[in-house]
Amino acid sequence: MRIAIAGGGPGGLTLARILHRHGIGAVVYERDADRSARTQGGMLDLHSESGQHALTEAGLAGRFWSAARPEGEELRILDPAGRMLLHHRPQPSSVAGRPEIDRSDLRDLLLDSLPGDTIVWQHRLVAATPRPGGGFALTFDDGRTTGCDVLIGADGARSVVRPLLTDAPLSTVALLAELSVGDVDRRHPDLAALVGPGNLWCLGESRILAAQRLGDGSLRVGISLPADGVGLDAASDTRALLAGGPGLGAAPDTRTLLDMFRGWSPRLTALVEAADGAATMRRIETMPIGTRWATRPGVTLIGDAAHLMPPVGEGANQAMLDAAELAAALAANPADPDAAIRAYEETMFRRIGPIAEMSARVQVMMLTPTAAADLLRFFTPEPAG
Repeated sequence: MRIAIAGGGPGGLTLARILHRHGIGAVVYERDADRSARTQGGMLDLHSESGQHALTEAGLAGRFWSAARPEGEELRILDPAGRMLLHHRPQPSSVAGRPEIDRSDLRDLLLDSLPGDTIVWQHRLVAATPRPGGGFALTFDDGRTTGCDVLIGADGARSVVRPLLTDAPLSTVALLAELSVGDVDRRHPDLAALVGPGNLWCLGESRILAAQRLGDGSLRVGISLPADGVGLDAASDTRALLAGGPGLGAAPDTRTLLDMFRGWSPRLTALVEAADGAATMRRIETMPIGTRWATRPGVTLIGDAAHLMPPVGEGANQAMLDAAELAAALAANPADPDAAIRAYEETMFRRIGPIAEMSARVQVMMLTPTAAADLLRFFTPEPAG
């Protein structure tokens, strides 16, 4: 049984690792030229019931805790004047929470746990075609081809494998401008103190200025905006941000970004002014809640390819749990992969529905005029009794 996994993100690598532990071989086809070809993004908080559980199934829990940063759980929520609205501090040396780990460290941890020939780099899948006798013919962007008996799409938001199972559309729910500030302790100690060891959210009307501290001493800064521009004032030039079509317009300059935060405390807007280089613009897209498909022999999806949700803390966790559950099903029934896929999909569909609904609510909540009050209620526990 030749298993092909399209995509070497957290889900695809976790799947390959757990299959390897069960003695089941798989090949991961990854578009990057090598592990250091591009930055992997910010931090992830791994949840005990999903991401951490998957790493336990992968035999990597100890190595995860060696690389994790429990202090990264700290969260500060401020208003535009810079006043602290909420300050969550994790318990010292706690192993019961949701510790953060840099995406690059998680990827390295998973890559180092796999045989060297598991990952086939510089192979971006562009087509997957059913073969008459079963399985799929795979075509890559440079014209190379290969085949497989079982195909698992772990290839993200714009999955090439997904159309084999569903034509669910993607919807843009927000826009994100990403910036980076390097060597922050030495170059910008005031910003290091402002953000702290974890996450900072500054909540205004229909916009968020956020930052998170990474293990390499840099800050990752994000500006979240409503996709339709509703709530942005006339002073905000959003033409470059709200360009039509699947792509985005040219990256806005610093002045354009700062115009969106007129009247905000200079302590906060300094995060934008200190950025190294231009912003990277991204669309935040989602699939319809409740997306399902009829099981098809030899193919399935995990992670964003299966259930693209807003990035509010569940995406990578659910991708890794998908991987653990699919690997367990295949290991339990290696002679009948189609039955294993069917069992995995039914479990996944039931699990993802309420999580997708919650994620959508949080995404809407974060970009409303009442975001600060709504999120404070969300993060404040109900009084006992």
